[in-house]
Amino acid sequence: MVTIAVLASHSALDVLDGAKDEGFSTIAVAKKGRDLPYREFPVVDKLIIVDDFKELISERIINELKSSEAVFIPNRSFAVYVGYDNIEDKFPVPVFGNRRLLRWEERTGPYNYYKLLDHAGIRRPRTFSSIDEVDGPVMIKLPEAVRRVERGFFIARDRDDALRKVKELADRGIVRLSDLENASIEELVIGAHFNANYFYSKVRGRLEMHSFDRRIQSNLDGIYRIPAQDQLGLNVDVRYIEVGHEPATIRESLLEKVFEIGYRFVKATEEMVPPGVIGPFTLQFMVTPELDLVVYDVAPRIGGGTNAYLGIGGQYSKLYFGKPISTGRRIAIEVKEAVANNMLDKVTT
Repeated sequence: MVTIAVLASHSALDVLDGAKDEGFSTIAVAKKGRDLPYREFPVVDKLIIVDDFKELISERIINELKSSEAVFIPNRSFAVYVGYDNIEDKFPVPVFGNRRLLRWEERTGPYNYYKLLDHAGIRRPRTFSSIDEVDGPVMIKLPEAVRRVERGFFIARDRDDALRKVKELADRGIVRLSDLENASIEELVIGAHFNANYFYSKVRGRLEMHSFDRRIQSNLDGIYRIPAQDQLGLNVDVRYIEVGHEPATIRESLLEKVFEIGYRFVKATEEMVPPGVIGPFTLQFMVTPELDLVVYDVAPRIGGGTNAYLGIGGQYSKLYFGKPISTGRRIAIEVKEAVANNMLDKVTT
């Protein structure tokens, strides 16, 4: 009998809860010192503790997963802490979805989601190869100096403002000047932001639109709750560290465009990274005053924002299943139906 396994971080509780709802046994691989929630909530049948998440590719862990007939559900923490090369070449355990698509979540390098969006014909922010090319307001994205997995975003009015701000942030130890060469520099698009959580089912042969959410970011969330005159007086460095999500709905007339970009993304991934996207993915976009959708980020796996629907289910999922289900449960349903139809090799890589 197949077991559902996941790295204990990011969206693991949603995955584990959904697996239990569908009758699966579960495994969570937790890092020592970050394991308490997975002991407290009774959704983990087997808890494997490691000193470092990279131990996931060790012979001990792999043998334990294989003996349990595990299907491993990837999340962002899996990609970041284990590493793309390790996931693709040193992890001989079935991974739900397309493991080779995970590295395309990056903004720089030969594999990046800008290429996927361009191939799909999906509008995205204009990008600049260097600060010298900047000709207007931009959002600059680069790793934080200490917590390298966190992205140090900042907004600049123009080239001179960008150079001044990156130097100030580097002087304060928030970013490194050496990272600027590989930074992502995007046109600043002003609009309402949404995360659209999709599910592409290989078993049922359809694209599903499950839910929308929005990010809660520190310390941005606190800054914009302060009156403007106090913001100026405090002169606080705005950070964009994701700390949570909140549910959202979108204007119904925009759903046409939401489905269009979803289908385009599925087709582009099939052509560029076969077999393409499998299961959950998220497109994060701005809705402009002209009601255009501008995609500024992509998650080719379960998105962290689906946690907003843990235990209650995504609102639009009810339209498919007659009841709201979470993304974690939708994954478990897909695995169960794949096993029943001898299609497990179609939903795993």
